[in-house]
This record gives sequence, C-alpha cells and structure tokens, in this order.
Amino acid sequence: MSKLFLDIETIPADPKLWKTLEKDLQAKYQLKKKKPYKKEDVYRKTALNGSYGRILCIGYLKEPDMERAEVLVGNEKEILTKFWQIALGVQQFIGHNVMDFDLQFIYKRSIINRVKPSQWLSFARYRNSPIYDTMREWEKWNMYSVISLDMLAKILGLTSSKSEGLDGSKVYDYYKKGNLEEIYNYCKADVRVTREIYKKMTFSD
Repeated sequence: MSKLFLDIETIPADPKLWKTLEKDLQAKYQLKKKKPYKKEDVYRKTALNGSYGRILCIGYLKEPDMERAEVLVGNEKEILTKFWQIALGVQQFIGHNVMDFDLQFIYKRSIINRVKPSQWLSFARYRNSPIYDTMREWEKWNMYSVISLDMLAKILGLTSSKSEGLDGSKVYDYYKKGNLEEIYNYCKADVRVTREIYKKMTFSD
C-alpha cells in the first residue's frame, strides 16, 4: 500500500487579503471570545485557517519510495502542484490532526490557487482509510479529547520533534526573521515522528 506521511507549516494571510478582511475578522474573534483582540493577535490566527492563511511548506515521506522526509518549498501554488503530483496514486494519507487541519488546509488552498487535486479524499469520520489521523485514532474518535504530537511522542517513548525549541506557535516569528531552514527541518522532524508514532500504533515498528 502506498502511504504518504505529511505535515504542513502555515503563516498568516497575504497582506492584501488581510487588508480586505481585517474588520470582519476582528469582529468575528471579538464576538467569539467576548473580549477585545489586538490586531496582531487576530492576524496571527489567520495562519490556522485555510480560508485565510498560507502554506509555507509541506513535509512528506512517501512509502515505499522514500526512507527520509523531504519538504516542498516555493510559492504556494508551486508547493500545492508538487504535492498533488506526489499524492497521485497514494492509498493512505497519514498525519497528526491531519483530518481537521493539514488536509483541509491543503484542499482549501488548492481551490484558492486553482490547483486541481490529483484525487478527492473522503473526510468521513470514524475510519482510518484513506486518511489515518494519529490523533483521532489514539483518542478513538472521542471528539472531546485531543492530544498533541509532542505529548503522544513522549508517551510512546519517542524523541519529540519539539525538542529543539521550535513549535507551531513560533513558525511565523521564525519566518519573519528569515529562519526558513529551521522551519523546514522542524517540518521534516514532525513527519518523521508521525511515521514513528504510526508504526507504534499499528504494531509495524
């Protein structure tokens, strides 16, 4: 079976889009949390939603073709085009919180960038094919319970990808400083850890 382990790193909205949506998003978050938000806080939160945020890179490892994780970089349209080429024929897509974040984000950005997916995946719940979400499988689809990649790695006796001090909340800061290689390496580390977790969970390690 062809498997694709993946992880994405994202950054906030394009400044032009942000300028258009700023007032609407500010009002949305204030209504949701019932408290004022700083403009910078709202802008940063756009990185968590594929409708607004952008993909900075996609880390991946394709079995049985590859042994080491790689990362797709460039402008967003180039990244997505390459991703869907790699995904052609893949039977199982594997990631942590990949169903509710990574793959949803990828599909939304693909539509926005006019990059046609090489296949349309079912996002049906309570199953592990064609999407195997290590977070959902660990929690046995208890929608009220979540576990981070970092915590699950530690529980399973694996070296966490967060051990170098970089995590998702710091990606934008690293991006602004131009520390792209550190982000790319972190993304690849997430893919490697996800693969190790998957092998533990499926007793294939």
